[in-house]
Amino acid sequence: MSGHSHAKTVAATKNANDAKKGKIFSKMGRVITIAAKEKGGDITSNIQLKALIEKAREFNMPKENIERAIKKGTGELAGEALENVSFEGLGPGGIAIIMDGITDNTNRTLGEIKGILSQHNGKLAGEGAVRWMFERKGSIEVDLQGKSKEDLELIAIEAGADDIREESGAFYVYTKPEDLETVKKVLEEKGLKINNAAPGWFAKEEVSVDEKDKEKLQRLFEALDENDAIQDIYSNLKA
Repeated sequence: MSGHSHAKTVAATKNANDAKKGKIFSKMGRVITIAAKEKGGDITSNIQLKALIEKAREFNMPKENIERAIKKGTGELAGEALENVSFEGLGPGGIAIIMDGITDNTNRTLGEIKGILSQHNGKLAGEGAVRWMFERKGSIEVDLQGKSKEDLELIAIEAGADDIREESGAFYVYTKPEDLETVKKVLEEKGLKINNAAPGWFAKEEVSVDEKDKEKLQRLFEALDENDAIQDIYSNLKA
C-alpha cells in the first residue's frame, strides 16, 4: 500500500495496552455502526459488515461491543449521529495526505485535524487539492498458503483483479473498488488466506523525501492516528 495506512498502524498494536485497545475498539465500532446503518445488520446480505466483524474478531474485540455497534447502526440502540468525513492536506516535504474518518461533530474534527497538521509542519488543503494525485482501488493482502506467486497471478486474473504486487515480502491483489468483494471471495474459495481487504486511496506517483522530513511525517501520522475520528491515512510518500 502506498504511503501510510491506518490498517498497518492497527496491526502493530494488537498487543497494545488497554487504553490503546480501547481506542481501536472505539474506531472499529464506529465503522461497524456506519456499515450497519447504510446496508442493514444482516451479514448474509451486508458483505461489508461481515468483513468488518471478521476483522474486529481478529483484534479480539468483545462480542458485546460488536453487537452494540450493529444495533446503533440499525437504530435498535440510541447512538451518536455519525458521518463519514475526508480531509486533504500537505505534510513535511510537500507530501500529499488524505485522511478519512468517522465523526459525530464535523466542525470539531476539522479543527482538531487542522491543529495536528499545523503542529507537525503541515497544513490543511482544499477539497480536491491533493486527491487528484491518488486513485481509488480495492486492496487484498493475501497469504499464499503454500501456493506460488504464479498460482496467485493466475487465480487473481481469472477472478477479475487488475494487478498483483509483492511488497516487503507480502502479496497484494488490486481491484476496482466495486470488484473487491467478488475477487476476495474467489481467492478464498481457491484456498488462499486473506489477511486484509479494503478499498483505499493509492498514490499515482510516490515521492521521496530526506530522512529528516520522513521522521517528521512519521510523527504526524502517529498524531493523526491518535485522533478518535481518523480511520485511514494515505500519502504519496515513497516507503
